[in-house]
Amino acid sequence: MLLSLDTPTELENLQRKSLREEIFAVLHHKIIAGKVKAGDWLRQEDIATQLGVSMTPVREALDLLVSVGLAERVPYRGVRVPQPSAEEIAEAYAMRLLLESAGARAAALEREQVRVAASKRILSQMKALVSLDDMSALRQLSRQFHQSVIAMGNNAMLDRFYEMAINKFPDWMLYEYLFRHPDALESSLKKEYEEHMALIEAVEAGDPDQAEACARTHIYTLKEELVSFLEVEKELLESKARLFGASFAAG
Repeated sequence: MLLSLDTPTELENLQRKSLREEIFAVLHHKIIAGKVKAGDWLRQEDIATQLGVSMTPVREALDLLVSVGLAERVPYRGVRVPQPSAEEIAEAYAMRLLLESAGARAAALEREQVRVAASKRILSQMKALVSLDDMSALRQLSRQFHQSVIAMGNNAMLDRFYEMAINKFPDWMLYEYLFRHPDALESSLKKEYEEHMALIEAVEAGDPDQAEACARTHIYTLKEELVSFLEVEKELLESKARLFGASFAAG
């Protein structure tokens, strides 16, 4: 049955939602493509003028960017693209290592086939995205995949902590690196897909040890990319991970 929009307000809200998401997609792509740099301000008035839209959907699009970690609000100054320090990046890496390892175990123990199938559909979409123009969509799908695995563990508190950690992790900076170094694109995406697939297969098999091992392997790959792409010191990353036990720092 078709939904009936009975009032002008309902129609206006629907149109505004669509516009908000379109503006979000435009800004998201510009950040991933490096057209908007870390530390740059996202001025609401300028964006509205450039896109020829009102301020309201721009403000809502900026709220969405903040919610996924691609922007931050600075009190009394506005919204800007984050410029995380090496220390902050290392802390986010360590938290992802801890939470995704635990989350993978929980997912393997609590999995439901319908949720496993949904995660596999996300991977199918990702496999088809192989060009530089796909980087923005890939980043969003990768985020959805990881969150879908964490959600299988049926632990609402873990979900919340993980969202905080992933919002602080500079994955968008890694994708932006691929824009500047397309020669690394094919091998990076192939490795990412293989590691994601190994993880979901271990979850589907109900093997918590293997699922945890796959999660760690994937985060260790991200560590190497942080070192190679963003020039974060490996020793700093490992020292932060070591706070959660020596085994987390290896790999």
